[in-house]
Amino acid sequence: MHKLALFRLHLIVFLWGFTAILGKLIHANAEILVFYRMLFAAICLFVYIRVFRKDSIKVSKKVFFQLAAIGFSMALHWYCFFHSIKISNVSIALSCLSLSTLFASIMEPVIFKRKIDISEVIMGVVIVACILMIFKTEFQYKEGIFYGVLCAIFGTIFSVFNGKMFGKTSSGNIIFYEIFSGWFILMLFYLFSGQIFEINEISYRDLALIALLASVFTAFPMLESVNLMKYISPFTLILTVNLEPVYGIILAFFIFGESEHMSPVFYIASGVMILAIIANGLIKAKKQKTLN
Repeated sequence: MHKLALFRLHLIVFLWGFTAILGKLIHANAEILVFYRMLFAAICLFVYIRVFRKDSIKVSKKVFFQLAAIGFSMALHWYCFFHSIKISNVSIALSCLSLSTLFASIMEPVIFKRKIDISEVIMGVVIVACILMIFKTEFQYKEGIFYGVLCAIFGTIFSVFNGKMFGKTSSGNIIFYEIFSGWFILMLFYLFSGQIFEINEISYRDLALIALLASVFTAFPMLESVNLMKYISPFTLILTVNLEPVYGIILAFFIFGESEHMSPVFYIASGVMILAIIANGLIKAKKQKTLN
């Protein structure tokens, strides 16, 4: 069962890595892409929870508004991610995701009121140094790097506050209301900004790809990651999820060719960041084992 769980884990991380590929293949701008992704994903989750599992989606007002706020940060995270891809490339957007670990090392101690881990601070310094190297050598992608950093910030906010929600309602409800709320806030933005008709400016090809992105590459991996927590440790999950940029960058290199070819410095810096994250995870696991 453990081996099967690890296979399923790597499968969903591979699927997450492929979202960046779909983001580049979809011609619609980042705002419309995220709007339809959240809409279709919310529909998929609702059908799964209410039709297949026949579970209740009732939550208290307090929990709903908390989830809505987190869902807004999720929408911003996805927007910055896909916008970074469209104005630079997949490799830049994915490499910037590594900064999430640095931001989490700063934010988590504050939110969860724990001591700052020195190893996390050291790792953060290494990651920042690597990002600065990438920025210096790939300066033509400066705007993409800027949105990639914002993506990492909003992704960290989403992840950290999401951790405080588990136990307040079912995992399915948490994911559903976050995605639905993110979509609803985007709908309000389009309504009040007078840009509501822009959501119709999308091809059937893009709609089909976004439907695939929302179901196979969003709703399914999110639900599966929650189910896998029964068989694997949070550490294993987090450590494996860090492979998402690796899968994505490799896929982009072979699928898109020349537009994804970066300088040797980029690949060295990206490799160092990923190794630093993995090393930090191994150090934490060793400390935890010693404490036990």
